[in-house]
Amino acid sequence: MADTKAGERADPAKLRGRYERIAAQLAELFAKVDDPTARMASAAALLSAKMPHFFWTGFYRLVDGELLVGPYQGSLACMRLERGKGVCWAAVNRAEPVLVPDVHAFEGHIACDPRS
Repeated sequence: MADTKAGERADPAKLRGRYERIAAQLAELFAKVDDPTARMASAAALLSAKMPHFFWTGFYRLVDGELLVGPYQGSLACMRLERGKGVCWAAVNRAEPVLVPDVHAFEGHIACDPRS
């Protein structure tokens, strides 16, 4: 189960319903524009608003072999992520999403903000 800000456990059924509603909202928004930057900005804003227990929501873009910060909501982000470290690089290297229940326990976690 996912942790909430207060450290309580969230009900998986409620989370599933929330995720389904967010996915439907994103589909409606994405139908209005094809621009990837607009879509990323809208997704980050919606997730930040609907998932208040998330510390940071956003994207890193793979540009010329580097992961550079893209649209996001939250505290100041690292402009460039050190190659091969952290969750984002793990996702790039595996060519698939990486779900991490506790980012602090992830080998090579990059903390761009000391609170994260």
